[in-house]
Amino acid sequence: MEYLGKETDSQIEWFEREINPHEQDVRNWLERRFSNIKDVDDVIQEAYSRIIKAYQSGPIVNPRAYLFVTARNIVLNRIRHYQYEKPAGYAELDPLSVVDEVTDPLASLSKAEEIELLISAIESLPKRCRKVLTLRKIYGLSQREVAKHLGISVNTVQVQTGEGIRRCVRYFKQLGYKTKFDR
Repeated sequence: MEYLGKETDSQIEWFEREINPHEQDVRNWLERRFSNIKDVDDVIQEAYSRIIKAYQSGPIVNPRAYLFVTARNIVLNRIRHYQYEKPAGYAELDPLSVVDEVTDPLASLSKAEEIELLISAIESLPKRCRKVLTLRKIYGLSQREVAKHLGISVNTVQVQTGEGIRRCVRYFKQLGYKTKFDR
C-alpha cells in the first residue's frame, strides 16, 4: 500500500487489519466482473486512497464492503466518464468548485468526501433514474423540462426522482452513514 503521508499509526494498523486482507478478493472480483479493465492495480490504489480519506473523517462500519463498493464505483466511473449525458447549454459541474468556498482545510476535505460519495451514489443508480435525478437535482430542471428532454411523462419523472432519492439513501445507509431520514 502506498500511504498518503498523513496517516497515524492507528490508521495504518486499522488499514492493515481491516482492508489489506481483502486485496486479493477484490482484485479477483474486479477481474471477473470487469474483464476489460486495463489496470486493476490503479483501481485498487485509488480505492485505498479513498478509503484512508474516508476513515480519517470517521469510522467505516463495514470495511470489506466499503472496499468492494469503492473499487466498483471507481471502475464504473471510468467506464461512464465519456458516456455521461448532460443537457445542451449546461456547464460541467466541478465538485472542487463547491469545496473552494470552504476556508477550513478539514471542512474542505470533508465536503469533498461527501461530494465524492454523492457522486458514487448517483452513479450506482439505473441509467434512466440517474439521468432524471441528475437533471432534476443537480441541474435544477423542472419536472416538465426533464420530461421533455428525456421524452418521458412528468409522472415518470416524479416516480424516478423519488426512486433515485430512496436508492441514494439506501446507498449511504449501507456505508454506515446516517441520513436526515433517520431522525
